[in-house]
Amino acid sequence: MAKSDRPKMARNSGHSHSLVDPGAQAQRLMALLAPTVDSAGLYLEDVRVTFAGTHRTVSVVVDLPDSETGGVGLDAIGRISKTLSETMDSDPLDDGVPYDLEISSPGATRPLTQPRHWRRALGKMVKVNAIDRDNLTGRILAVDDDGVQLLPELPVKKGMKPKQGEPEKVLFATIRRGVVEIEFARLDEAELDLEFEPTGGDAVDREES
Repeated sequence: MAKSDRPKMARNSGHSHSLVDPGAQAQRLMALLAPTVDSAGLYLEDVRVTFAGTHRTVSVVVDLPDSETGGVGLDAIGRISKTLSETMDSDPLDDGVPYDLEISSPGATRPLTQPRHWRRALGKMVKVNAIDRDNLTGRILAVDDDGVQLLPELPVKKGMKPKQGEPEKVLFATIRRGVVEIEFARLDEAELDLEFEPTGGDAVDREES
């Protein structure tokens, strides 16, 4: 985790940070930081604000756009960290409370809670818990507005080569939970006629201001 120490003196705003709603501040920062993240070719996934004494931590999660595969690299994290720090330092509504700015990307095993998460996981193996059916493990073949098409992996005895069932579609409306399965041995990608990028994520940078 890279770290850059750049102390910032708090301006006297006359307001206690204890009166600030972290959720409301996070929403305001989402609107402030989103254009900067977009201009860097990234997607602003989440912003969270936490307080500890007289200090606050602003945690920002950035991801690649839906159309791209792989993860956000450390170089990109470093660049966007510097740019977002400059954006926050010039925030006209900032109350001057010192902050740590933490920039990260989603981990490989994050829950798939939005359609864009499923699109970002295209080609990967996932485990799905859905309504009125057994848990399903399969590879994502396609994603559209209302669901995901999977190539199911059928149960086999230990040591045997995995077998695939017939492709089937699972509607988002029926999915309770979905997560990416970490693969230590990949299937023959030529059999699926898909191209995969190495899994990325978990890159972190931190700025103190």
